[in-house]
Amino acid sequence: MRSRDGNHSITLRIFSIILLSSLVLNAGEYLISYKYVVKNSILYNEHLEISKSMKKCNGNPAQFLILTSDGTKNFKNIISKNSEKFISFISKIGLNIQSTQKSINNQLNATTIMTLKTSCFKVDFNDNFAKITHLK
Repeated sequence: MRSRDGNHSITLRIFSIILLSSLVLNAGEYLISYKYVVKNSILYNEHLEISKSMKKCNGNPAQFLILTSDGTKNFKNIISKNSEKFISFISKIGLNIQSTQKSINNQLNATTIMTLKTSCFKVDFNDNFAKITHLK
């Protein structure tokens, strides 16, 4: 006769394998870069580039953001629906800011460029939300 303890460890192993495989299948790593250009207090250009990572990203999870997804697993659509939250999230991670001001004939020309260098993010998709984690 088998003891219940022996059956418990086998059940726990099977459950953990199923759980981990489901987490891996619903997760993806993406490379994201962002550039925002303002000239003379007017938005000149804004560019957000998102691409699926072809290699595994190395790094430790840092900050995360949870966005509603309405059941879709298209990361670009999720970001476009929640763009303000995502932009404020990446601004907390760290944007490089370059500002120049030139005065020619008493006319001021100012340019400010904010960029997020290409960074890796891990995205976990669930039924109603997506968890976006920055990897450092």
